[in-house]
Amino acid sequence: MRAAVITLSDSGYAGGREDKSGPAVRAMAEEAGFQVVWTALLPDDRAGLARELRRLCDGDLADLILTTGGTGFSPKDVTPEATMDVVERPVPGIPEAMRWYSLQHTPRAMLSRAAAGIRGRTLIVNLPGSPKAARECLEAILPALPHGLEILRGTTGECAR
Repeated sequence: MRAAVITLSDSGYAGGREDKSGPAVRAMAEEAGFQVVWTALLPDDRAGLARELRRLCDGDLADLILTTGGTGFSPKDVTPEATMDVVERPVPGIPEAMRWYSLQHTPRAMLSRAAAGIRGRTLIVNLPGSPKAARECLEAILPALPHGLEILRGTTGECAR
């Protein structure tokens, strides 16, 4: 299955900070058997992210899009809003599972505004911007994603259930 990884960070985009979350997410996705076909480092811009998400989904360029960053309380954190601007069907169980898993490690997990949803035949999942938190959240959901994507893409007998 094909995955895309998008990091949202104004300072990273401007070259002021190294992106550590995107490479960590990419490594985990590849280790789980995903072919990472596209990566990007974008500024915290709602319209720009929504445009990229639409391009990837509508062009059927990825089965899974993992974003990292922009899920907190800062006024510049607009990743969940951009995601919900483009999804056709929300998948609330994914961010719920990530928050529950992360709460086992830190009470700050409840502050995550991450979202997840489906556009066409692509699943979009928001992860936190911290490399540690992004890895933790992905660890919580990664085992279930291939099955969900198979159902979404119609490549398993499970979709008849």
